Amino acid sequence: MGYGRDVQEALREPARALRDQLPGVLEAYAQLHRAAMGPGALDAKTKELVALAIAVTKQCDGCIAAHARGAARRGATSAEVAEALGVAIMMNGGPGTVHAPRAYAAFQEFAAEAEP
Repeated sequence: MGYGRDVQEALREPARALRDQLPGVLEAYAQLHRAAMGPGALDAKTKELVALAIAVTKQCDGCIAAHARGAARRGATSAEVAEALGVAIMMNGGPGTVHAPRAYAAFQEFAAEAEP
């Protein structure tokens, strides 16, 4: 496994346990996610790239894994991901140089899985 899958696997059981305790909260969050990421002026790929850059900004490994996977599933290229991460680095300085490579590695992992 690589960076993206490792993070998702580590979070799977704790997230399930918390969802059992807070079903209303997590369903409300899921509805917010669907509304924000759904059809609109921006296409799904662009929204995933924005979310990935924000995940780097927030230094959220679970978010990085989720949106790297989403970007790969929506057909983002390595160059598009790299540019989005460049903006995250510009906005974050040093911490961006730590989390952006993690995000890029996670994207590459999921993109490789999506290739025919």
